[in-house]
Amino acid sequence: MTADERRASIALASIFALRMLGLFLVLPVFALEATQLHGGHDPARVGLALGVYGLTQAVLQMPLGLASDRFGRKRVIQAGLAVFALGSAWAALATDIDHLIAARALQGAGAISAAVTALLADLTRDAVRTKAMALVGMSIAAVFALSLVAAPPLAAAIGLPGLFALTAGLTLLGMAVVQWGVPDEPPRAAVPEQGALRSVLRDRDLLRLDLGVLLLHTVQMALWMAVPTLLVQAGLPKAAHWQVYLPALLVSFIVMGGVLFRLERRGHLGAVLRGAVGLLLLAQAGLWWALHHGAGVLAVGAWLAVFFLGFNTLEASQPSLTSRLAPAGARGAALGVYNTLQSLGLFAGGALGGWLMRQYGPAGVFLAGAALCGVWLALGWRLRTPAPAPAAAAP
Repeated sequence: MTADERRASIALASIFALRMLGLFLVLPVFALEATQLHGGHDPARVGLALGVYGLTQAVLQMPLGLASDRFGRKRVIQAGLAVFALGSAWAALATDIDHLIAARALQGAGAISAAVTALLADLTRDAVRTKAMALVGMSIAAVFALSLVAAPPLAAAIGLPGLFALTAGLTLLGMAVVQWGVPDEPPRAAVPEQGALRSVLRDRDLLRLDLGVLLLHTVQMALWMAVPTLLVQAGLPKAAHWQVYLPALLVSFIVMGGVLFRLERRGHLGAVLRGAVGLLLLAQAGLWWALHHGAGVLAVGAWLAVFFLGFNTLEASQPSLTSRLAPAGARGAALGVYNTLQSLGLFAGGALGGWLMRQYGPAGVFLAGAALCGVWLALGWRLRTPAPAPAAAAP
């Protein structure tokens, strides 16, 4: 990477990390802490408060992606972060579950993922873009791991309102990074055409990637409905689950860093993507096996490492590939559709995982996840990947 590419990658990854840390901190404690609010003993309303964020994200990702094509990435990012900060502040002040639902919906309205990803694509060359996207993915995974460790003691100290207030503060810090840490965006090569969205929706390869991110996040959200139960059954107390998650994440990062970029440079990105989906399928089957054979914590952790390796590889590669396959004037539109499907996956995975757990238990979650990965592998097999960009293209 050039110095500007490193600066852009680190700055934009930090924006994702600051925003996602605020979101992840509430996940491990939300259901318990929400019972302290008026109406918080209704699981359906608590579930709505947790999931409505993904729904409003899905609705607004595409319009804000299109807006970033027309009005500039930084303007849209700053506006979205401001809306997210307002929603976080409202959530911190909420005294009943209905106000919290509305506040979470406002948080989701700050849907900037498409604009941030598009800006990262604007500021990096094809030859290093997957590495830049991987840095974003690794920063998100790192703050997720941090949240698993930090959330319980923080919730005990400052409660759910305090966590939301902390989220608002982290978001304001993200706005400062956008203003002073991110390089100036390049001038747009062309004003986006009115048919940009239509051309994106007609591109079969982009649609395969959209399907991929929908299924990826559906499977991973559903997985988190079942894995904690599996670890408890394996004899690990809830407070110690991070001792499995963190090593599994680190192992996946090490393997991905040593394999992904090397294979991409050699022109094997398509095989890497298919292999990563295969790893997700294998992990689901392995976790189903662990459930039925009473496997210990180490076996469950090993299968989670396999899952994280596939997940992190796809999380880094797919948005990069989307930006490379999209027309230059429709990059924001393409990433807007992509991030819309990602948000829908978060919403669908939580709903599907909860229903499967109630009806069939963890086994149903793992079998459904394996089936979805099989469908994904079949439908995405013919995905076209561009030739690797020459490293000599550096300015």
